Amino acid sequence: MDGLNLAAIAVALAMDAFAVALGVGVSVAPLTRRHVFRLSFHFGLFQALMPIIGWLAGRSIHQYIVDYDHWIAFTLLAMIGGHMIHAALHPDHEKPVSGDPTRGFTLVLLSVATSIDALAVGLSLAMLETSVWFPALIIGLVAGAFTLVGLFLGRRINDAWGARVELLGGGILILIGVRIVVDHLFG
Repeated sequence: MDGLNLAAIAVALAMDAFAVALGVGVSVAPLTRRHVFRLSFHFGLFQALMPIIGWLAGRSIHQYIVDYDHWIAFTLLAMIGGHMIHAALHPDHEKPVSGDPTRGFTLVLLSVATSIDALAVGLSLAMLETSVWFPALIIGLVAGAFTLVGLFLGRRINDAWGARVELLGGGILILIGVRIVVDHLFG
């Protein structure tokens, strides 16, 4: 795989992470270094691990994953997006400690949802009999960098427009999930 194709794949895979990070940057106040590190590290890690997992699995499980991976990604993104919309519409309710999307199970869900398509890249690399290690590293680094940018842009947007943008962030997550399903069904 040449450098230009690898860069294009890495950027394309990082777009979901960027969009989710934008939504998280809007909804988390104040955005601390810990939030930034946790989300960027985990998104980058999962984006790097998924191609490796896909590559290791090879063709043996491709037929099983391809039928429902888009529904898994959609469900995860819709749940988290719906939670963000609910929180924006009901600001009077105190947000629970577990409401931090950069911690715990929510962080894992977001990490899986934004990186599930990288699994298919790993499967493709296995079918092409191409090494996965360098592409996985580049994909992970690019996703981590795009997550950083998304978080900081989200924070700037939130500072300017407040809770209304949290609605938009939740809607974006749901739309990303819908796009994944539509791309799979009609792409």
